[in-house]
Amino acid sequence: MFDNLSDKLDKAFHVLKGHGQITEVNVAETLKEVRRALVDADVNYKTAKNFTNTVKEKALGQDVLKALKPGQLMVKLVKDELTELMGGDAEGVNLSGNPSIILMSGLQGSGKTTFSGKLASFLKNKKSKKPLLVACDVYRPAAIDQLHVVGEQIDVEVYSDRDTKDPVKISQDAIAHAKENGHNVVIIDTAGRLAVDEAMMTEISNIHQAIEPQETLFVVDSMTGQDAVNTAKAFNDTLNFDGVVLTKLDGDTRGGAAISIKSVVNKPIKFIGTGEKMEAIDVFHPSRMADRILGMGDVVSLVERAQEQYDEEEARKLQKKIAKNKFGFDDFLNQIQQVKKMGNMKDLIGMIPGAGKAMKDIDIDDDAFKHIEAIIHSMTPEERSTPSLINASRKRRIGKGSGTSVTQVNQLLKQFDQMSKMMKMMQGGGGKKMMQMMRGMK
Repeated sequence: MFDNLSDKLDKAFHVLKGHGQITEVNVAETLKEVRRALVDADVNYKTAKNFTNTVKEKALGQDVLKALKPGQLMVKLVKDELTELMGGDAEGVNLSGNPSIILMSGLQGSGKTTFSGKLASFLKNKKSKKPLLVACDVYRPAAIDQLHVVGEQIDVEVYSDRDTKDPVKISQDAIAHAKENGHNVVIIDTAGRLAVDEAMMTEISNIHQAIEPQETLFVVDSMTGQDAVNTAKAFNDTLNFDGVVLTKLDGDTRGGAAISIKSVVNKPIKFIGTGEKMEAIDVFHPSRMADRILGMGDVVSLVERAQEQYDEEEARKLQKKIAKNKFGFDDFLNQIQQVKKMGNMKDLIGMIPGAGKAMKDIDIDDDAFKHIEAIIHSMTPEERSTPSLINASRKRRIGKGSGTSVTQVNQLLKQFDQMSKMMKMMQGGGGKKMMQMMRGMK
């Protein structure tokens, strides 16, 4: 996410490295590179210029932070201004109605239907809501089918009427159905087009006027860069939507849409899509995104994702197993499943400060655990619970059954043994001893 922009900004800050103080000359040189990096990332030139002018004014007016090195000070100023440019504070979705009506808008191919499902899953699992998905694309039967597939995937009801070609009537009937069946959120997926046209804008406007939604979201493909910003402006002029959803941020995005869309339409980015899975949805936090753009990671989001997968009862059971030295491969497999639910590996690593930059040239497959899972699944239940049973002949059988080599099986057994010892040490108060040893090494 934003790797190219992060690299160019990092190089821009190197201009200040070694300077004892901030001057007009070295600030101008640095900000010239910053502006170039932003424009290369497809940020609107006027937005990029205003951004660097504001940072320059603040940098040259700094007296308070003289203790900081110039490079550190510039990073802080750019981070603060990036945060402000992207909206300042995170904004949630308005769920004040009964039912709360959320109208989805956007071009065809922006990921609108998939995101409707992600939002329904998010509201169901994290906000304890009972959502209803509504298929209002009357032009493409495949879009209705897609929404039904998504609904089955997340166990959320989908309302559709293939006999009606009036999206306003379908929306109104769906809201009535929601009231009768106890749905407290209605998410309406509307038709998209390949480009903004008058018929499309009239249709979405008619739906908007008829149902008066609490929340109207504009879904845009972040990979389209400045085109996304221009499309958002066209929609906002007609629809006056409440917020933006950026999809496909896990792709090869340059970052221009995320950085400049708020300044152009003056509407907040509310959610981002970071992958194909239904769980790949995050509330947009401008400050955290600024940290990631500047290579500082996003530990808060990483911890939040871990907490979402944390099961207190399971953790207690695991503790007891570790204490009794009964931690086996089934438990290990369960831990892998929890990590996988947190998101794709490259995205998770990018949240660790410094790790994203170090790993940027390494291709991390989403199926990084695939061969480990295959090896474990090739073990018998007895072998999983008691790994010490695995001798040379068993290793050959496991390797053959999993499509891996005996060397890979040995590596996994060795790593598992090391991890078990470490977990045992942490359980038995060894963690405290390790901290004391580390302090003594300073």
